[in-house]
Formats: sequence, C-alpha cells, structure tokens
Amino acid sequence: MRNLTALLLSLGFASPALAASGPFFSLHNTNFVVLIAFLVFVGVLFYFKVPGMIGGALDNRAVGIKAELDEARALREEAQTLLASYERKQKDVQAQAERIVAHARTDAVAAAEQAKADLEKSIVRRLAAAEDKIVSAQTAAIKAVRDQAVTIAIAAANDVIAKQMSAAEGNKLIDGAIAEVDAKLH
Repeated sequence: MRNLTALLLSLGFASPALAASGPFFSLHNTNFVVLIAFLVFVGVLFYFKVPGMIGGALDNRAVGIKAELDEARALREEAQTLLASYERKQKDVQAQAERIVAHARTDAVAAAEQAKADLEKSIVRRLAAAEDKIVSAQTAAIKAVRDQAVTIAIAAANDVIAKQMSAAEGNKLIDGAIAEVDAKLH
C-alpha cells in the first residue's frame, strides 16, 4: 500500500490536503482560504440573525406541537368521555332490552293462560251446546215416538170402536159431540 501511495505521489496525483503547503496565513494556502470563507459565512448568518430566526421557527414549531398535543389530549379525553357515555347507554339499553324480554315473557305466559282459560270456556260452551242438542234430540225422539204411539193407538181404537159400535150408538155419540161443541162455543 505504501508503495502504491508513493507511486501515485510521484506521478503527480496529489490530494487537496497535500496541496496546502507553505505558510498558513497566505491566500495561496487552501486551508486558510476555507477558514476565512467559513468565518465570513458564519458572520453573514449572525448579521442576518439566522440563528434567532431558526430558534424562533423552532420555538414556533414547539408551540405548534404543544398545541397539537394539548388538542390531542382534549380530543382523547372527549373520546374517553364519549366512550364512557356510550358504554353507559349500552348498559342501559341492554338492561331495557332485558326488561322488555322479561315483560314479553310474562305477557306471553299471561296470554297463554288467557288462551287456555278461553279454550276451557269454549269447550264448556260447546259441551253445553252439545248436551242441549242431545236433550233436544231426545225430546224430539220421545215426541216422535209418542206421536207415533198416539197415531197407532188412535188407529187401533178406531178399529176397535168401528167393530163394536152400532149405527145408533154412533149417532148418539155424534149428537153428544155436537151439543158439547155448541155449549163450548156459545
């Protein structure tokens, strides 16, 4: 490596650090010229109050960041308040839903009991109606049997009377029936 550096130096490839030769306070010395340019640059920056502007800009930025942080804290607190409010509302709604479900269950039980009672009443009414129909049918059957028996008895009595009665007795009965009707009509 040393051989390579010595070779490059001997060929004329010198670095800028090696170019500064001679007295330091000379304008031919690049290190001195760079130092003076740097000091002038820093002086110009101080003359135009650039550090103060940079500090002010940084202060303004810090104030802006602080304001944003305060706003973010306020928003966070507001969000937490809203969250707590919504959680309370959710609990209230859930409790209300549970009350509604419980009320609906009791209403359903009451409606089922009412339907059962109505069904029992309906069954009792239908049974009573059926019993009335049975009694009516029995009465009608008994009447029909009696009517038939009366018809048969009248026919039998007619036959018996017709066989045993003479014409004179028949005329006597007819005259008695006419007299009886005449007495009842007048």
